[in-house]
Amino acid sequence: MLNPNILHGRKRRPTHPGEMLREIVLPEIGMSQGEFATWLGVSRRTVNELLQERRPVSVDMAHRLARALKTSTDVWLNMQQAVDVWDALHRNKKKYQAIRSIPRKRAA
Repeated sequence: MLNPNILHGRKRRPTHPGEMLREIVLPEIGMSQGEFATWLGVSRRTVNELLQERRPVSVDMAHRLARALKTSTDVWLNMQQAVDVWDALHRNKKKYQAIRSIPRKRAA
């Protein structure tokens, strides 16, 4: 499971799974977006939105990618979770800074 505290100090947004697919996976396997979409059993639009980082990797898509690329579902879900946590932290930074820690009771 991803520890959100790890992302607090990062200067750069984690790599979106779509970027990984676009920049590394598709060139490596030599497939077009349309061929990849057919292979996964989804629409070309779905693949395009994922590759353009406008669509997150869903659980269903993570299963499809894992099966097709012989990887783990967790690889894709963890990448997406890192992006989601990063985006939430940066989108709501001021809100989160305003939340104070709950004081702990001293042991008797």
